Amino acid sequence: MTDLEIWQWGLVIASSSLLFIFSPWAKNTNQFFKAVQKKKAPNTFMLMGSLVISWIFAKSITNAANLGLDYGIVGGVAYAGYYFSFIIAGIVIYKMRTQSTYTSIHHFLTSKFGQGAVAVFSILIAIRLFNEVWSNTMVIGSYFGDMGSQAYYGSIILFTLLTLAYVLKGGMSSSIFTDVIQMGLFTVLLVVILWNIFGTETNFTFQETITSGIWSFDMGINLLFAAILQSLSYPFHDPVLTDRGFLSSPKVTLKSFLWAGLVGALCIILFSIIGVYAKSQGLSGQAAVEVGKLFGTVILLVINFIMITSAASTLDSTFSSFSKLLSIDLNLGNTLRFGRLSMIAVAVVGTLPVFFNAEILSATTISGTMIIGLTPIFLFWKSDAPKISFHLSVFCGILFGFLLIFKVFPESLIFTEGKYADLLWVNFWGILSCIILYFIPVWIKK
Repeated sequence: MTDLEIWQWGLVIASSSLLFIFSPWAKNTNQFFKAVQKKKAPNTFMLMGSLVISWIFAKSITNAANLGLDYGIVGGVAYAGYYFSFIIAGIVIYKMRTQSTYTSIHHFLTSKFGQGAVAVFSILIAIRLFNEVWSNTMVIGSYFGDMGSQAYYGSIILFTLLTLAYVLKGGMSSSIFTDVIQMGLFTVLLVVILWNIFGTETNFTFQETITSGIWSFDMGINLLFAAILQSLSYPFHDPVLTDRGFLSSPKVTLKSFLWAGLVGALCIILFSIIGVYAKSQGLSGQAAVEVGKLFGTVILLVINFIMITSAASTLDSTFSSFSKLLSIDLNLGNTLRFGRLSMIAVAVVGTLPVFFNAEILSATTISGTMIIGLTPIFLFWKSDAPKISFHLSVFCGILFGFLLIFKVFPESLIFTEGKYADLLWVNFWGILSCIILYFIPVWIKK
């Protein structure tokens, strides 16, 4: 084992051990599922930090760096478009809580569309949470060894178990508490990396960053518009995000979500600069890894630690949200024991795709298309739509998702060129179709 590998293993074990030691111990279900500590809900800063770091997935910053390599700064801005989700979710959830008595997304769906809708919705978000496990741990594995190697699989299994250990201790309380620490670490480490990139020894300038991309559809704008379109529905199938929308007061929640959208987008754009720098140096492959190698062991370890930090925050949030989904939202067992067993189950099942070489970017883009049917359900949540409207819209979105997967969408309806053109136009026509189908029963009733 090389010195670098020893340091990498040490970082994983040490960081997870410290988080386990300092994580609060949940003694009741309010602490475990709702992060209530000393009868106080999370404040604006804690909630904002938790939202941001929970969404700065290891796969997200990997994708951001790679998109910076492919398209320059335009790639980073395009991927940051997904953070429009916070603005949409923040406003919709705020209105739900102040203009009605809804206490969760599941409460809204049960009241308006019935148990059948809740069952379908729960399957969609369970798939989402399932994807979050493997798509983030695969990134960690790639820093320890080649895909399929013993070191690759070993690091993934160890990392998953260590993260599971500290979140089992406190549930949502552990997740929120550690998120704040992880957000601070992420910020410091990102500053260290950017300091080196823009240092005097590199001669790389801010001007080069700004002019590094071409603002055209085939060079990243397809993805930007696709991300914005998916943001109309994407946040509502992510309980890691929506669960945090009901923990604090409506005013605190709205402020947290709006700030999280701005800060999260900025973090993604800044991290994509790693890819922009890689492009300027003629590097290829995984942008963050190659830049780390270029600067030497210390910066490579810093980049590794960023990946560990972001992956752990997403993973612990995934475990706590899946536990809440089964225990509270679906009311299968509102006990600490059941909540902890649920976490263990999703950790095991969610790790299985790692052994089948799944594609991490597809976890965002394809799943984002599959759930575009949620767009009218939440944007027009006050409409007088019957139960059938929910199913028409949701299954229409799933249909368009399959059209994208199997690449059978009519080319005559794709009006731009380049990569992600099909993603953009499948989402555009899909959302339009979902909205029309959603309102057809409403129009018939009138």
